[in-house]
Amino acid sequence: MSFYAISILAFGMSMDSFAAAIGKGAMLKRPPVSEALRTGLIFGVIEAITPIIGWAAGLAASQYIMQWDHWIAFVLLFVLGVRMMKEGLTKTADEEAEAPRRHGFWLLVTTAIATSLDAMAVGVGLAFLNVNIVTTALMIGLATTIMATTGMLLGRFLGTTIGKWAEVLGGVVLICIGSSILVEHLGLL
Repeated sequence: MSFYAISILAFGMSMDSFAAAIGKGAMLKRPPVSEALRTGLIFGVIEAITPIIGWAAGLAASQYIMQWDHWIAFVLLFVLGVRMMKEGLTKTADEEAEAPRRHGFWLLVTTAIATSLDAMAVGVGLAFLNVNIVTTALMIGLATTIMATTGMLLGRFLGTTIGKWAEVLGGVVLICIGSSILVEHLGLL
């Protein structure tokens, strides 16, 4: 994968964290920059670790399914993209909780893990491609840190509506990446 493709992947992977951070920011009364940065770092670190876990699992299975690797990457990214789009379109305002003063560490970790499960599945798909997983994971973590921090700060102004559309956009990006992998490996371009 090229640097450009990895950058787009990192951006796409950070969309669900961005959407969640907007919701978290909307729930707080004027979150300070330190709370936004704390949230961004928690989300970013977890989002950087999970594709490495998926990649390791994918490598363990790669010798058995190398013929189908591009199809597996496509299906995983497609399914995850559709799931993100569906979640973005079906979330309701009723899912919002009562406004806390500050988010607890374990609440943020749990939310970060929930939003990074797709990164683990993407990591499985990356095991079948010629990708430097450390660079890719660091880019995903950095993009997520930036997007989640920004999302927290924007959340108090924008509310959760924009967060739902950000998640839909992230799903579209994942589907496009999966499609480009398939087209490249099938030699259609």
